[in-house]
Amino acid sequence: MSRFISLIISFTASIAVAEVPTRLTTVVSQEKGCLGCHEGIEEIREPNSSMLMQTKLIGQANGDPNGCVTCHGGNPKGLTANESHQGSPKNLANGIGPKTFYPDPGSIWIADRTCGQCHVGYPYRLERGLMNTEAGKIQGNLHTWGIKEVQNYKVPWGNYDVNDKDGLVPMVGTQAYKDYMVAMIDAHPDQYPIELKQIPLPTVDEIEADPKLAGFTYQRQQCQRCHVGVKGREKRGDYRGMGCSACHIPYSNEGYYEGGDPNINKEEKGHMLVHRIQGTRKAKVVVSGREYSGIPVESCNSCHNRGKRIGVTYQGLMEFSYGSPFNEKGEKQPKLHTKQYLFISDDLHHQTSSRPENPKGGMLCQDCHTTIDMHGDGNIFGTTLAQVEIECQDCHGTPEKYPWELPLGFSEEFG
Repeated sequence: MSRFISLIISFTASIAVAEVPTRLTTVVSQEKGCLGCHEGIEEIREPNSSMLMQTKLIGQANGDPNGCVTCHGGNPKGLTANESHQGSPKNLANGIGPKTFYPDPGSIWIADRTCGQCHVGYPYRLERGLMNTEAGKIQGNLHTWGIKEVQNYKVPWGNYDVNDKDGLVPMVGTQAYKDYMVAMIDAHPDQYPIELKQIPLPTVDEIEADPKLAGFTYQRQQCQRCHVGVKGREKRGDYRGMGCSACHIPYSNEGYYEGGDPNINKEEKGHMLVHRIQGTRKAKVVVSGREYSGIPVESCNSCHNRGKRIGVTYQGLMEFSYGSPFNEKGEKQPKLHTKQYLFISDDLHHQTSSRPENPKGGMLCQDCHTTIDMHGDGNIFGTTLAQVEIECQDCHGTPEKYPWELPLGFSEEFG
């Protein structure tokens, strides 16, 4: 056993100190591009996927044989890290591609020039959706502090200034959906604001004069950390990327990289799990020899572990004030999301085997939540009831009718 452990340590050490060239030759740079240094990194999608093929074609047209510049920008002809991580090919920078080097191309602040090159409209929608604005959370919490601007369900604030540039008709969805939402907005205009202003930051003097303004300080410091405009707080379970990467790039609870890029320190926390996109069942992710598809519940829980606790309760985890159960050394369980948990019972839909006639495997959050639930439809939403589509009856129906026999909007909670 000790010999086996020694081999593991030696192997791990060899990975951590793998030699990486500090300067490439011109020949290697032209032949390999970014892989002259990053050789071994995972391809962002499967080799036969249309996404990867298109990415490589765009890259090859801009001097990069592997397509890295399509998303990351940078200089494919650079011979050093400093040279390579600057600028962007002229055609991309002057067109709809990256203007310069982007370490995280999924960031919401530049996603229209990266992910949005192909996934047109998604960054615009996401920027106005609750995943980014958190407008409903702000309204609900500040209402309890007695802030007058949010009384009677008014929604004036979000994390950032944003407006609805394209009007109140949704960008996506069927015509029936669009007609339904236009009528919904007409009936509940306060829940579909046309603009949001950034949540105020009162001064100490202002708070002393009006103590309830301390609600803004609490809101900013405690409640507004979990949106796609920023990275996670880099605690165990809270590692994630920004924007599109928050959901579509895998991060482990521990925050370690487990891929093959010799430039990424495997002993340093805060890195993606592997350089791969997760999304649908078509997008296969391989980590340490194991393959999965879809977006794991753990990705959702890097945010959805506070507030309603909807993510952790789905897994059956209840916050617990003690450190038990202990490990074999008598040590407390490590904190997850800065808290300790006790497993009670996970949601029936999450269980790998719920009923004898049901298929095994359990359900992910994305099995119910739609693209509009996640990305929005281009409008600004003032509450989860405005954006989230899914209801129990959409799958289960009622005692009298099948789901497909129910009218659009059945079980709508605004009613």
